[in-house]
Amino acid sequence: MTKPHISAPTAPTAARTISASVFKATCLELMDDLAATGREIVVTKHGRPVVRVGPANAEPESPKGFMRGTIVRHGDLVSPDSESWAASTTDPLLVRPK
Repeated sequence: MTKPHISAPTAPTAARTISASVFKATCLELMDDLAATGREIVVTKHGRPVVRVGPANAEPESPKGFMRGTIVRHGDLVSPDSESWAASTTDPLLVRPK
C-alpha cells in the first residue's frame, strides 16, 4: 500500500492538511503520529478545512492560581465590629429587662 499524500508544513509548528478520505483510511496511524509529534492535523473536504485534530493534554491544568486577581479584599472580615455590636438592639446574647 502506498503512503497517503500529506502536505508538508511550511513551518515546524504548522498543522498538516489532509483530505477527509485520507484521514478516514489512515486515522489510527495519524493519531499515533500526532501523539508522537504533537503537530495538529487539519482535515479538509473538497479543499475546505472542516476539522482540526490536535493532541490531548496529558496532564490537566493545575487549579492553583486560576482565580488570581479576581478576589477583592475588604478589610478584616474575621474580627468583630465591637462598636456596632454594642449599639445593636437585636443582640440575641444581651438580656434586656422586660
